[in-house]
Amino acid sequence: MSTHAIRPARELLLKEYRGVLSTLSKSMPGFPFGSVVPYCLDEQGRPLLLISRIAQHTHNLQQDRKCSLLVGEREAEDVQAVGRLTVMAEARKLVESAAIEAAADRYYRYFPDASDYHKAHDFDFWVLEPVRHRYIGGFGAIHWLDQVTLANPFAGAVEASMIAHMNSDHASAIAHYVELCGLPRRVPAELVGIDSEGLHLRIGHAVHWLAFPSICNTPTQVREALVLLARADRWPVYEMNRG
Repeated sequence: MSTHAIRPARELLLKEYRGVLSTLSKSMPGFPFGSVVPYCLDEQGRPLLLISRIAQHTHNLQQDRKCSLLVGEREAEDVQAVGRLTVMAEARKLVESAAIEAAADRYYRYFPDASDYHKAHDFDFWVLEPVRHRYIGGFGAIHWLDQVTLANPFAGAVEASMIAHMNSDHASAIAHYVELCGLPRRVPAELVGIDSEGLHLRIGHAVHWLAFPSICNTPTQVREALVLLARADRWPVYEMNRG
């Protein structure tokens, strides 16, 4: 296993917010069934999905939990020359009220429109528990990875508090992050997620992940990173040996 590929594989999973979910067909035994799904990462860094009970992929998962999620770099001109990641996993529906509440708090920040159809239809949260990963970083850069996920040390009340503070009091800093990274400015960006390696901004319906210059293990380190970025004239390159 190539350990140097773990971080770029996880970054790809963080940078994207939709992928192809492949399940084993119930109606056509032996055939894979692919469908496009949005996702965010849960507190353990695993893909979190909200799917309908009447969807074909849900019926498939109820019969066989084995599945995969294929994620590729968005808007790539040559899909074979850029990164893509296949997460082979076992899907598990969340049933405990505390787990469902935590999933809803997180998922609806990323996809606020989902709360409406979740209330109107029968949808459930599912988490993909990774078994193995296949990461391709471009031509010839092919790796099998057993462990890619990384728990979010801020998930829950701490993350929610930091996000609320930034969105209410530091909109100008968020706008500066957008400008530094050349992201779309057609509508104001909102901070929706913070992990030890970076932050997620939602601009309209799109989600963008921006890496911190170094690993942040405490809220104080996050605050220092956000202040540094608010004053920067370019987005710093991640420093592997710090944090």
